[in-house]
Amino acid sequence: MRRMIINVGLLFLAFTIQNGVFPLIPFLSATPNLLLILTFSFGFIYGQKAGMLYGLLAGILLDLFYSGPFGFYTLLFINIGYFNGIFTRYYYEDYITLPLILSLVNELIYNGYIYVFRFLIRSRLDLLYYTREIIIPETIFTIVTTLLIYRFFLFTNRRLKEMENRRD
Repeated sequence: MRRMIINVGLLFLAFTIQNGVFPLIPFLSATPNLLLILTFSFGFIYGQKAGMLYGLLAGILLDLFYSGPFGFYTLLFINIGYFNGIFTRYYYEDYITLPLILSLVNELIYNGYIYVFRFLIRSRLDLLYYTREIIIPETIFTIVTTLLIYRFFLFTNRRLKEMENRRD
C-alpha cells in the first residue's frame, strides 16, 4: 500500500513539474514527457495491471488539464502501460538498454498519436515541420531524462522493497 501511495505521489509530482515548471523555463524548446516515462516504468517494472492503473491515472490527469475529448490521453496511456508490462519478464535492475529503447518507442508512439489525432485530422499535413520542431527535440529530452528518472525510480523501488522485507 505504501508503494502505491508513493508511486501515485510521484505521478502527481511529475504532472506538476511537467505542466507547471517546464513551461516557465524559457530556453527549452521542448520538454521531457515525465508522465510517459513514469507510466512505461511502472508497466515495465510492475507488470501489465499496474501499468494500466498508473496509465489510467496519468491519462486522467492530462485529460482534466488539457481540452479536447475526455479519454484522449487516458486511452493512450493505458495502452502504453499495458504494452510495456509485457516486457516485465525481461526486467533486470541494472539493465538500462531496454528501458531506453522502450522510452524511444513510447515517445514516437505518443507523438504519432498526437500528430494523427490533433493535426492530421485538421488537415495540417506538414509532417516534416512537426518532426523537426516537436518530435525530435522532445524525444531527445525524454530519452536523456529517462536515464535520470529511471535510475531514481529504481532506487526508490529498491528502498521500498527493503522496507517491506524488513517489515515482514
